[in-house]
Amino acid sequence: MSAASVISVLDDDPYVRAAINNLLESRGYVVHTFASAEEFLRSPDSNGTSCVIADVQMPLMTGIDLLTQMRAHGSATPFIFITAFPDESVRVRALKAGAICFLGKPFAASDLMQCLDRALAAGHETLQRAPGGQQTRR
Repeated sequence: MSAASVISVLDDDPYVRAAINNLLESRGYVVHTFASAEEFLRSPDSNGTSCVIADVQMPLMTGIDLLTQMRAHGSATPFIFITAFPDESVRVRALKAGAICFLGKPFAASDLMQCLDRALAAGHETLQRAPGGQQTRR
């Protein structure tokens, strides 16, 4: 794990946000939490995130819609989806949209950490392949 890894957690449930925040901070990550995709997009912190952990079903804009929008704007930020409704068709849509992992709630902390390790490794590879070695995450 890089000391510079910033993880953005998006979930409309404040208890889920707090639990993931506590877990990730205990592992040394910098964590920013957001109650919605719109709040995340308005935040200056969205540009510097190393990975997004997002609920699939949020009011107004779903996690998958957020991922699709970010990809359309050129962002390669890795995504992990979490959901209380782990429907197979939604899982397929999420993975097809580019998610690294799809976890049903409740999930084990070890499962989330494995997904995060994979996501950060994938994000690091993307940065290394970028022209000139530089890439801006949006």
